[in-house]
Amino acid sequence: MPLTDPTATGTAWAVRDGLATLDEPAVLLRGALDEVFTRWGKEAGARQQSYPPLLRAEDLRTLDYFRNFPHLGSPVTRIRPDRLEALAADRPAGAALPAPDLADATHLLPSAACYGCFLHLTGTSADTPVLITTVAQCFRNEDHHDGLRRLWGFTMREIVCVGPAETVRAHLDRHQERITAFGAALGLTLDRQPATDPFFQKDGARTVMQLLAPVKEEYLHTDGTAVASTNNHRNFFGERRAIHHAGRPAFTGCVAFGLERWVHALGDLFEGDLAAAHRAVRRAGERS
Repeated sequence: MPLTDPTATGTAWAVRDGLATLDEPAVLLRGALDEVFTRWGKEAGARQQSYPPLLRAEDLRTLDYFRNFPHLGSPVTRIRPDRLEALAADRPAGAALPAPDLADATHLLPSAACYGCFLHLTGTSADTPVLITTVAQCFRNEDHHDGLRRLWGFTMREIVCVGPAETVRAHLDRHQERITAFGAALGLTLDRQPATDPFFQKDGARTVMQLLAPVKEEYLHTDGTAVASTNNHRNFFGERRAIHHAGRPAFTGCVAFGLERWVHALGDLFEGDLAAAHRAVRRAGERS
């Protein structure tokens, strides 16, 4: 899709193979949205942190990643030294890199921003709740792509809470209210719906708990795009990564925002006028 008229619907960005290029109006709108969500984190007492852009496969194994999310994984590898000369030889235009030319993958691109946070906190202990906000380029090897609604690579802002169960629950409840109010101030109708994340083994007791009290709730635009979610991991990460609060495995929860999805939803609402959407975000953000 050409970037010729940034005020027309959909022309402020182009998507190919699930990878988006944003023109200035979309970049500015995404930045304004991130400023709002970053401020929410700051007001909650969260510290801003940034994590490595790659995650070790051996760390992800401790989180059952390859049991629960193997289809999303985007491994990162290198070209084998003994195959460099062969790879430099002429190949048909557009040819992929053959798997035998590549070394074993020891790292993956993150599929959610919070993984870096929980891996960083491994082996730590605190007597007071820990709040962190982070933003990351995330990657999910989806079975299909759909504009900004469903990307292979996208930007995720998260606000993470680590502590006792009641503090995590209050953190999520508070932000559920803020997301709803912010959407209403923008004129964006968001439908809050329970969802599932397979953090827990399918035959485990925690799966039953997830069915009775959903650990994940999404906020859906009218076309079904999930622009935000609240996620209660209970003490899963606390147990798996030895993250403790007051001597016990900590509970964790996060509020997540898919920034390109917000750009899509607001582009839809404002009929492609991203400048108007930008102004609306500034106004609503000041009141949220």
